[in-house]
Amino acid sequence: MNFRTLDLNLLRVFDVVMFERNVTRAAARLAMTQPAVSNALRRLHQATGEDLFVSGPTGMTPTPQAEALWPTVRAALSGLSHALDPQAFDPRQDAQGFRLLMADAAAAVLMPALIRGIEQQALQVTLRVLPLGTRDPRPQLEQGQTDVALGFFPELAAALQAEGDSAVVCLDPLYHCGYVCVMRRGHELARHPVLTLDDYCAAGHVRVSFAGRQHGFVDAALQGLKRQRRVVLTVNEFATAARVVQQSDLLTVLPRSFVSASGLAPDLVMRPFPGALPRIEVGLLWHRRDQQQPAQRWLRQAIHEAAQSLFGGELAVA
Repeated sequence: MNFRTLDLNLLRVFDVVMFERNVTRAAARLAMTQPAVSNALRRLHQATGEDLFVSGPTGMTPTPQAEALWPTVRAALSGLSHALDPQAFDPRQDAQGFRLLMADAAAAVLMPALIRGIEQQALQVTLRVLPLGTRDPRPQLEQGQTDVALGFFPELAAALQAEGDSAVVCLDPLYHCGYVCVMRRGHELARHPVLTLDDYCAAGHVRVSFAGRQHGFVDAALQGLKRQRRVVLTVNEFATAARVVQQSDLLTVLPRSFVSASGLAPDLVMRPFPGALPRIEVGLLWHRRDQQQPAQRWLRQAIHEAAQSLFGGELAVA
Protein backbone atom coordinates (compact mmCIF):
# COMPACT_ATOMS: atom_id res chain seq x y z
CA MET A 1 0.00 0.00 0.00
CA ASN A 2 1.26 3.48 -0.89
CA PHE A 3 0.32 5.61 2.12
CA ARG A 4 1.19 8.86 0.31
CA THR A 5 -1.64 8.37 -2.18
CA LEU A 6 -4.17 6.88 0.27
CA ASP A 7 -7.42 8.82 0.64
CA LEU A 8 -7.67 9.15 4.43
CA ASN A 9 -11.46 9.50 4.18
CA LEU A 10 -11.49 5.77 3.44
CA LEU A 11 -10.21 5.11 6.94
CA ARG A 12 -13.20 6.91 8.45
CA VAL A 13 -15.51 4.73 6.36
CA PHE A 14 -13.58 1.64 7.42
CA ASP A 15 -13.87 2.61 11.09
CA VAL A 16 -17.65 3.09 10.97
CA VAL A 17 -18.25 -0.13 9.01
CA MET A 18 -16.13 -2.01 11.54
CA PHE A 19 -18.31 -0.63 14.31
CA GLU A 20 -21.69 -1.15 12.63
CA ARG A 21 -20.87 -4.37 10.71
CA ASN A 22 -23.51 -3.22 8.25
CA VAL A 23 -23.19 -1.01 5.15
CA THR A 24 -26.68 0.50 5.42
CA ARG A 25 -26.23 1.60 9.03
CA ALA A 26 -22.72 2.84 8.30
CA ALA A 27 -24.03 4.93 5.41
CA ALA A 28 -26.64 6.53 7.66
CA ARG A 29 -24.05 7.46 10.27
CA LEU A 30 -21.65 8.83 7.65
CA ALA A 31 -24.42 10.75 5.80
CA MET A 32 -23.43 8.88 2.64
CA THR A 33 -25.34 6.67 0.24
CA GLN A 34 -24.99 2.92 0.50
CA PRO A 35 -23.31 2.65 -2.93
CA ALA A 36 -20.82 5.33 -1.87
CA VAL A 37 -19.86 3.33 1.22
CA SER A 38 -19.53 0.15 -0.83
CA ASN A 39 -17.36 2.01 -3.33
CA ALA A 40 -15.16 3.34 -0.53
CA LEU A 41 -14.65 -0.20 0.76
CA ARG A 42 -13.69 -1.37 -2.72
CA ARG A 43 -11.16 1.45 -3.01
CA LEU A 44 -9.72 0.59 0.39
CA HIS A 45 -9.44 -3.05 -0.65
CA GLN A 46 -7.56 -1.98 -3.77
CA ALA A 47 -5.28 0.33 -1.77
CA THR A 48 -4.39 -2.22 0.91
CA GLY A 49 -4.43 -5.33 -1.24
CA GLU A 50 -6.24 -7.08 1.62
CA ASP A 51 -9.66 -8.64 1.94
CA LEU A 52 -11.14 -6.63 4.81
CA PHE A 53 -14.78 -7.77 4.91
CA VAL A 54 -16.89 -10.75 3.93
CA SER A 55 -20.46 -9.87 3.04
CA GLY A 56 -23.16 -12.17 4.37
CA PRO A 57 -26.86 -12.29 5.28
CA THR A 58 -26.18 -10.83 8.74
CA GLY A 59 -23.95 -7.99 7.52
CA MET A 60 -20.25 -7.40 7.03
CA THR A 61 -17.88 -9.79 8.82
CA PRO A 62 -14.35 -8.39 9.29
CA THR A 63 -11.44 -10.55 8.22
CA PRO A 64 -8.47 -11.10 10.56
CA GLN A 65 -6.60 -8.44 8.57
CA ALA A 66 -9.37 -5.92 9.31
CA GLU A 67 -9.43 -6.82 13.01
CA ALA A 68 -5.67 -6.32 13.20
CA LEU A 69 -5.85 -2.96 11.40
CA TRP A 70 -8.80 -1.48 13.29
CA PRO A 71 -7.14 -0.60 16.64
CA THR A 72 -4.48 1.44 14.85
CA VAL A 73 -7.04 3.22 12.68
CA ARG A 74 -9.29 4.03 15.65
CA ALA A 75 -6.40 5.38 17.71
CA ALA A 76 -5.21 7.53 14.81
CA LEU A 77 -8.65 8.97 14.07
CA SER A 78 -9.27 9.67 17.74
CA GLY A 79 -5.90 11.39 18.10
CA LEU A 80 -6.48 13.55 15.02
CA SER A 81 -9.94 14.57 16.18
CA HIS A 82 -8.68 15.58 19.60
CA ALA A 83 -5.66 17.46 18.21
CA LEU A 84 -7.58 19.41 15.57
CA ASP A 85 -10.65 20.24 17.67
CA PRO A 86 -10.33 19.07 21.28
CA GLN A 87 -13.87 20.19 22.18
CA ALA A 88 -15.48 18.73 19.07
CA PHE A 89 -18.06 16.42 20.58
CA ASP A 90 -21.77 17.08 20.92
CA PRO A 91 -23.81 13.91 21.56
CA ARG A 92 -26.90 15.68 20.23
CA GLN A 93 -25.23 16.18 16.87
CA ASP A 94 -22.38 13.69 16.54
CA ALA A 95 -23.28 10.12 15.55
CA GLN A 96 -20.43 8.67 17.58
CA GLY A 97 -20.31 4.93 18.19
CA PHE A 98 -18.99 3.41 21.42
CA ARG A 99 -18.11 -0.15 22.36
CA LEU A 100 -18.67 -1.35 25.90
CA LEU A 101 -17.15 -4.61 27.12
CA MET A 102 -19.21 -6.13 29.94
CA ALA A 103 -20.83 -9.24 31.36
CA ASP A 104 -24.52 -9.75 30.76
CA ALA A 105 -25.30 -9.10 34.45
CA ALA A 106 -23.88 -5.56 34.28
CA ALA A 107 -25.55 -4.99 30.89
CA ALA A 108 -28.95 -6.07 32.22
CA VAL A 109 -28.62 -3.65 35.13
CA LEU A 110 -27.09 -0.60 33.44
CA MET A 111 -28.06 -0.59 29.77
CA PRO A 112 -31.81 0.18 30.20
CA ALA A 113 -30.96 3.25 32.31
CA LEU A 114 -28.22 4.32 29.89
CA ILE A 115 -30.48 3.99 26.85
CA ARG A 116 -33.29 5.77 28.68
CA GLY A 117 -31.03 8.79 29.11
CA ILE A 118 -29.97 8.70 25.45
CA GLU A 119 -33.60 8.57 24.28
CA GLN A 120 -34.82 11.29 26.64
CA GLN A 121 -32.14 13.68 25.39
CA ALA A 122 -32.52 12.62 21.72
CA LEU A 123 -28.79 11.93 21.44
CA GLN A 124 -27.22 10.63 18.24
CA VAL A 125 -24.69 8.27 19.81
CA THR A 126 -24.85 4.51 19.31
CA LEU A 127 -23.65 1.78 21.65
CA ARG A 128 -22.37 -1.72 21.03
CA VAL A 129 -22.08 -4.17 23.93
CA LEU A 130 -19.34 -6.78 23.62
CA PRO A 131 -19.17 -9.91 25.81
CA LEU A 132 -16.67 -9.89 28.65
CA GLY A 133 -14.64 -13.09 28.53
CA THR A 134 -11.87 -12.23 30.98
CA ARG A 135 -11.20 -10.82 34.44
CA ASP A 136 -8.42 -8.65 32.96
CA PRO A 137 -9.54 -6.68 29.87
CA ARG A 138 -6.41 -4.52 29.68
CA PRO A 139 -5.29 -6.05 26.36
CA GLN A 140 -8.63 -5.15 24.72
CA LEU A 141 -8.34 -1.57 25.99
CA GLU A 142 -4.69 -1.24 25.00
CA GLN A 143 -5.40 -2.57 21.49
CA GLY A 144 -8.40 -0.27 21.00
CA GLN A 145 -10.88 -3.16 20.74
CA THR A 146 -13.23 -1.49 23.22
CA ASP A 147 -13.74 2.00 24.62
CA VAL A 148 -14.51 0.94 28.20
CA ALA A 149 -14.93 -2.25 30.20
CA LEU A 150 -17.40 -2.73 33.03
CA GLY A 151 -17.33 -5.53 35.57
CA PHE A 152 -15.92 -7.01 38.74
CA PHE A 153 -12.11 -7.03 38.51
CA PRO A 154 -10.74 -7.81 41.99
CA GLU A 155 -7.27 -9.02 40.94
CA LEU A 156 -6.90 -6.17 38.44
CA ALA A 157 -7.99 -3.59 41.02
CA ALA A 158 -5.24 -4.78 43.35
CA ALA A 159 -2.68 -4.67 40.53
CA LEU A 160 -3.66 -1.13 39.53
CA GLN A 161 -3.40 0.06 43.12
CA ALA A 162 0.11 -1.36 43.30
CA GLU A 163 1.09 0.25 39.97
CA GLY A 164 -0.18 3.69 41.00
CA ASP A 165 0.40 6.47 38.49
CA SER A 166 2.32 4.14 36.17
CA ALA A 167 -0.84 2.14 35.37
CA VAL A 168 -1.98 2.47 31.76
CA VAL A 169 -5.66 1.96 32.60
CA CYS A 170 -7.95 3.66 35.12
CA LEU A 171 -10.68 2.12 37.28
CA ASP A 172 -13.66 3.93 38.81
CA PRO A 173 -16.23 2.31 41.13
CA LEU A 174 -19.83 2.22 39.85
CA TYR A 175 -21.91 0.16 42.28
CA HIS A 176 -21.67 -2.86 44.53
CA CYS A 177 -23.93 -5.77 45.34
CA GLY A 178 -23.84 -9.25 46.81
CA TYR A 179 -24.09 -12.78 45.49
CA VAL A 180 -27.17 -14.87 46.26
CA CYS A 181 -28.01 -18.51 45.75
CA VAL A 182 -30.88 -18.96 43.29
CA MET A 183 -33.30 -21.79 42.58
CA ARG A 184 -36.67 -22.21 40.88
CA ARG A 185 -39.71 -21.29 42.93
CA GLY A 186 -40.99 -24.88 42.99
CA HIS A 187 -37.66 -26.35 44.14
CA GLU A 188 -37.84 -28.57 47.23
CA LEU A 189 -35.21 -26.43 48.97
CA ALA A 190 -37.28 -23.28 48.36
CA ARG A 191 -39.65 -24.40 51.11
CA HIS A 192 -36.96 -23.77 53.72
CA PRO A 193 -36.16 -20.19 54.80
CA VAL A 194 -32.49 -21.06 55.26
CA LEU A 195 -30.30 -22.96 52.81
CA THR A 196 -27.90 -25.12 54.76
CA LEU A 197 -24.40 -25.92 53.62
CA ASP A 198 -25.22 -29.64 53.52
CA ASP A 199 -28.28 -29.09 51.30
CA TYR A 200 -26.33 -26.73 49.08
CA CYS A 201 -23.47 -29.18 48.51
CA ALA A 202 -25.85 -32.09 47.93
CA ALA A 203 -27.62 -30.30 45.06
CA GLY A 204 -26.52 -30.02 41.41
CA HIS A 205 -25.16 -26.66 40.28
CA VAL A 206 -24.67 -24.32 37.35
CA ARG A 207 -21.32 -22.50 37.39
CA VAL A 208 -20.92 -19.16 35.60
CA SER A 209 -17.40 -18.62 34.26
CA PHE A 210 -16.62 -15.98 31.62
CA ALA A 211 -13.25 -17.48 30.81
CA GLY A 212 -14.24 -21.12 31.27
CA ARG A 213 -12.31 -21.52 34.50
CA GLN A 214 -13.04 -24.61 36.60
CA HIS A 215 -12.55 -22.85 39.93
CA GLY A 216 -14.34 -19.60 40.79
CA PHE A 217 -15.32 -17.53 43.84
CA VAL A 218 -17.90 -20.06 44.98
CA ASP A 219 -15.53 -22.99 44.65
CA ALA A 220 -12.84 -21.09 46.58
CA ALA A 221 -15.31 -20.33 49.38
CA LEU A 222 -16.34 -23.99 49.60
CA GLN A 223 -12.72 -25.10 49.55
CA GLY A 224 -12.11 -22.91 52.59
CA LEU A 225 -14.92 -24.82 54.32
CA LYS A 226 -13.40 -28.14 53.16
CA ARG A 227 -16.46 -28.79 51.03
CA GLN A 228 -17.20 -29.00 47.31
CA ARG A 229 -20.22 -28.90 45.03
CA ARG A 230 -21.26 -30.99 42.05
CA VAL A 231 -21.21 -28.77 38.98
CA VAL A 232 -23.49 -30.20 36.29
CA LEU A 233 -23.18 -27.31 33.82
CA THR A 234 -20.73 -24.45 33.25
CA VAL A 235 -21.88 -21.46 31.17
CA ASN A 236 -20.42 -18.05 30.37
CA GLU A 237 -23.54 -15.93 30.97
CA PHE A 238 -25.61 -15.24 34.05
CA ALA A 239 -28.77 -15.12 31.90
CA THR A 240 -28.18 -18.68 30.69
CA ALA A 241 -27.64 -19.87 34.24
CA ALA A 242 -30.85 -18.19 35.39
CA ARG A 243 -32.87 -19.76 32.56
CA VAL A 244 -31.50 -23.24 33.28
CA VAL A 245 -32.24 -22.92 36.99
CA GLN A 246 -35.75 -21.64 36.22
CA GLN A 247 -36.50 -24.92 34.43
CA SER A 248 -34.51 -27.48 36.45
CA ASP A 249 -33.57 -28.53 39.97
CA LEU A 250 -30.07 -27.09 39.69
CA LEU A 251 -28.87 -24.20 41.83
CA THR A 252 -26.70 -21.28 40.81
CA VAL A 253 -25.11 -18.20 42.36
CA LEU A 254 -25.97 -14.83 40.79
CA PRO A 255 -25.49 -11.14 41.58
CA ARG A 256 -28.58 -9.93 43.45
CA SER A 257 -28.85 -6.90 41.18
CA PHE A 258 -29.01 -9.15 38.12
CA VAL A 259 -31.87 -11.25 39.51
CA SER A 260 -33.94 -8.08 39.92
CA ALA A 261 -33.07 -6.84 36.43
CA SER A 262 -33.45 -10.18 34.63
CA GLY A 263 -37.26 -10.29 34.49
CA LEU A 264 -37.11 -13.80 35.97
CA ALA A 265 -37.41 -12.83 39.64
CA PRO A 266 -41.07 -14.02 39.96
CA ASP A 267 -39.95 -17.54 38.95
CA LEU A 268 -36.89 -17.66 41.19
CA VAL A 269 -36.19 -17.86 44.92
CA MET A 270 -33.10 -16.25 46.44
CA ARG A 271 -31.35 -17.53 49.54
CA PRO A 272 -28.16 -16.33 51.23
CA PHE A 273 -25.14 -18.38 50.25
CA PRO A 274 -24.22 -20.67 53.19
CA GLY A 275 -20.74 -19.24 53.49
CA ALA A 276 -18.74 -16.06 52.85
CA LEU A 277 -18.41 -14.68 49.32
CA PRO A 278 -16.68 -11.45 48.25
CA ARG A 279 -18.87 -8.42 47.61
CA ILE A 280 -19.19 -7.59 43.93
CA GLU A 281 -17.56 -4.23 43.22
CA VAL A 282 -18.60 -3.28 39.69
CA GLY A 283 -16.18 -0.80 38.18
CA LEU A 284 -15.62 1.20 34.99
CA LEU A 285 -12.27 0.62 33.29
CA TRP A 286 -10.71 2.73 30.52
CA HIS A 287 -7.33 3.44 28.96
CA ARG A 288 -5.37 6.43 30.25
CA ARG A 289 -4.90 7.77 26.71
CA ASP A 290 -8.65 8.50 26.66
CA GLN A 291 -8.56 10.43 29.91
CA GLN A 292 -9.16 13.85 28.30
CA GLN A 293 -10.81 12.78 25.04
CA PRO A 294 -14.20 14.62 25.00
CA ALA A 295 -16.31 11.80 23.57
CA GLN A 296 -14.79 9.30 25.99
CA ARG A 297 -15.32 11.66 28.92
CA TRP A 298 -18.98 12.00 27.93
CA LEU A 299 -19.35 8.21 27.77
CA ARG A 300 -17.87 7.70 31.23
CA GLN A 301 -20.06 10.45 32.67
CA ALA A 302 -23.18 8.95 31.08
CA ILE A 303 -22.38 5.53 32.59
CA HIS A 304 -21.84 7.07 36.02
CA GLU A 305 -25.15 8.94 35.75
CA ALA A 306 -26.96 5.74 34.78
CA ALA A 307 -25.55 3.98 37.85
CA GLN A 308 -26.40 6.98 40.00
CA SER A 309 -30.01 6.92 38.80
CA LEU A 310 -30.29 3.27 39.82
CA PHE A 311 -28.43 3.10 43.10
CA GLY A 312 -28.39 6.64 44.48
CA GLY A 313 -25.63 8.60 46.12
CA GLU A 314 -23.74 5.64 47.57
CA LEU A 315 -23.89 3.67 44.32
CA ALA A 316 -24.84 0.61 46.32
CA VAL A 317 -27.43 -2.14 46.16
CA ALA A 318 -28.01 -4.77 48.80
